[in-house]
Amino acid sequence: MNETFRVLLVDTDSARSALLSQALKDQGYEVIARVQPGPNLLANISRHTPDLVVIDTDSPNRDMLESMSLLSEHNPLPVVMFAEDDSDVIVREAISSGVSGYVARNTDPERVRSIMKVAIARFREYQALRSELVEVKTELQKNKLLQKAKSLLIKHKGASEEEAHQAIIKMSMEQNKTVTEISENIISVLELNL
Repeated sequence: MNETFRVLLVDTDSARSALLSQALKDQGYEVIARVQPGPNLLANISRHTPDLVVIDTDSPNRDMLESMSLLSEHNPLPVVMFAEDDSDVIVREAISSGVSGYVARNTDPERVRSIMKVAIARFREYQALRSELVEVKTELQKNKLLQKAKSLLIKHKGASEEEAHQAIIKMSMEQNKTVTEISENIISVLELNL
């Protein structure tokens, strides 16, 4: 393993978490802390700044799943959950709350490394897709602003689409502003004249 991942282990059963903690250490992971689930879970995650969160539970409750949703939204990290409950509903809820890997029933300590690798890879892929989606949405928004600004120039100045486009590019260079900033300025000025 090239990277050493710092793991925060979450569990209410210290005997069970001791076994999982040892399995993680045996596979080259650094267990930086063991904490209890509950209202301080997100604060503990924030304080310890792990690379990976591993939760060992009988069955994830609503509070835990809500915490994972908040973590996924505000401070995304790969999360692996080992649980006794293998019901389809619980598994779906866990995954949709941001859990990268859900492993039901007892796990062979030898499989821990591959489970972690899959969960980390899945998390990274999801984050890349999420980032790409944000970029696409941003580009679409910029394009919408440009099209609206061109439309207003055509309507108010009698310019052709090409002339409107060139005028925006020219203003962008002359004013050392982005095309989006110029488009926003045009929209705000010309919409006042409607």
